[in-house]
Amino acid sequence: MRPNRLTARKEATKLEEPTREAAALARKLGLEPYPVNYWVVSYDEMNALIAYGGFQTRYPHWRWGMTYDRQQKQDQFGMGKAFEIVNNDDPSHAFLQESNTLADQKAVITHVEAHADFFANNSWFGLFGGDLDAAAMLERHSEAIANYMEDPEIDRAEVEKFIDAVLCLEDCIDQHRPFDEAADPRERTTPEDLRERLEGMNISDEVRRQVFDEEWLDRLAEAEEAAADLTDPQKDVLGYLQQHGMQYDEEEGRAAEMEPWQRDVLDMLRTEAYYFAPQKMTKVMNEGWAAYWESLMMGEERFAGENEFLLYADHQAKVLGSPGLNPYKLGKELWEYIENTTNRREVADKLLRVEGVSWRNFHEVVDFDEVQGLLQPNPALDGIRPDTLDELVALGDDPRVDAETLDRAVSEYAADELDEDERTVDVDKYPWKVLTYEGLAERHFSLVKPQNRGFLGRIRRSELEQLSRYMFDDEQYATVEEALAAIDHAAGWDRMREIRESHNDVTFLDAFLTQEFVTTNHYFTYEFTRASGDFRVTSTDYQDVKKKLLLQFTNFGKPTVAVYDGNYGNRNELLLGHQYNGIMLDLGEAKQVLKRTYDLWGHPVNLMTIIKEYDDHDVEVARRRNREPTPVENGIRIRYDGETFEHHDLEPELRERIAAGDIDYDTKPDEWLS
Repeated sequence: MRPNRLTARKEATKLEEPTREAAALARKLGLEPYPVNYWVVSYDEMNALIAYGGFQTRYPHWRWGMTYDRQQKQDQFGMGKAFEIVNNDDPSHAFLQESNTLADQKAVITHVEAHADFFANNSWFGLFGGDLDAAAMLERHSEAIANYMEDPEIDRAEVEKFIDAVLCLEDCIDQHRPFDEAADPRERTTPEDLRERLEGMNISDEVRRQVFDEEWLDRLAEAEEAAADLTDPQKDVLGYLQQHGMQYDEEEGRAAEMEPWQRDVLDMLRTEAYYFAPQKMTKVMNEGWAAYWESLMMGEERFAGENEFLLYADHQAKVLGSPGLNPYKLGKELWEYIENTTNRREVADKLLRVEGVSWRNFHEVVDFDEVQGLLQPNPALDGIRPDTLDELVALGDDPRVDAETLDRAVSEYAADELDEDERTVDVDKYPWKVLTYEGLAERHFSLVKPQNRGFLGRIRRSELEQLSRYMFDDEQYATVEEALAAIDHAAGWDRMREIRESHNDVTFLDAFLTQEFVTTNHYFTYEFTRASGDFRVTSTDYQDVKKKLLLQFTNFGKPTVAVYDGNYGNRNELLLGHQYNGIMLDLGEAKQVLKRTYDLWGHPVNLMTIIKEYDDHDVEVARRRNREPTPVENGIRIRYDGETFEHHDLEPELRERIAAGDIDYDTKPDEWLS
């Protein structure tokens, strides 16, 4: 080890216990993370890792330097500090900055354990398939591309230009399909030839010639086949280009096959795009999940020491209070809402089974203060200290208590000859060690937390009616106390883990963002108004908020562009379609992407899209009447032939095929979600 790494060695030694205990606590709480290797790095190394997307080696390209410079400036000017980075790998690798305080290191470690659990258990990460060894894969790619750049027979500038072209389209993949299937066209029904139907009908040859002439039948068959092609566009643009792309040979003046190195580079970059796609698809869920468990471990389970807690709380408040659409804040709030609503449903279900309680009189006959008191955790579970271990022993064979660890703790604290550092169970520091998952669930039951008081009483009558609709044993308990003794304190956590397995950000928001959540957490939508020339709040309705969020997270927040035809106009031209969802493309940027796409196709490329046009007179009238003008939506096709751009009106049938509905997103494959 170099002398300047002695600081890192000392920091690593200091963090051995926190990393070990955080992993143990995470598993006690029901998490199942990948094993995590922790590395202590310097400030500059951390910035380089962030620039490289969490890995130590990436292929040569200018964008890494740009990202490094931006990250350094963000920290320098107080616009955001990076405390850690963790990658999706088995085992995962997490990097801790050696200059962090111990409180920050502990926060990072608990955050990382939750990320590693999400990586290991979310189904969308499983779409990449195979035995995950991302670090080795990216290192192989780095070496291969570096070798191409150093090859004297290959122009380095051409390799860089080719990489630039591919990266313009790195989000144009079919991220909702398994990686090894994504390049294959989706199954589609071949249109039936009308001739086959006519042959099965008793129509004379004379009538058939007069009514259904062969030329008309040929045109119909071609039109139906074209329609079949266009109604099932291929979303994996990179995969299509990998299979069918060419390059333009200026000497020959025509398209030619790609060089082997070009197809290899395209394959590697496409593979990386699929590897990183799940992280983009689950940013809110993943960061919210990590923030939730970090907060519980650091704060409620006192993983942050007494002299560390205030610093930790200050730093977490800054993270959650960052301006703009904050994935940490939105995700954590939504996970907490899911936990609370699940626990509320569990408690309400038991209360509706008490004699004399129904959905009609629930709010009148239930004493919510009494319920709040009865929901408090058993004092033996809540106030664990060395001098209260006997209270846990008195519970007997209780599923909430880790009997083996408790016996060891009692024995060690009874042995006066043992020094403090000789004990294997430090109850003062880690009281959770003597509890099981069930015990921790009761200890941290969400409805008894101060910030959630009153949540049970806000349950709507419609939800109570729904709960009681098929409840046949509705007088199961004689008293409220008896009913609450039967609740499952782990219901909220169990439900959270179920959701963590199957959802991505779009389905997560679609399924669980409600009016209650929007109102409680003060979310709203705003729009730029042409009438006044500024931004205004437009709605606090949850459907409007949800729509805005879904549009921002669909396809990573990027325009959805797909291949509609690889032989458009029977001229080997590529026809791409922007699946319009009410948001216009930036036509300047779109043209730049078409230029790069031309480099990967070798023939002219076309892009279909829809633009909004405003009449100046309508805008002025709308301004005077304080309303928004109504735009005219027109379909256009932009064609680039390697030198010039052409604009053409889009045929009505093509316009219909690229126009989306109110919200158009393909994120619920039948094989993943019911």
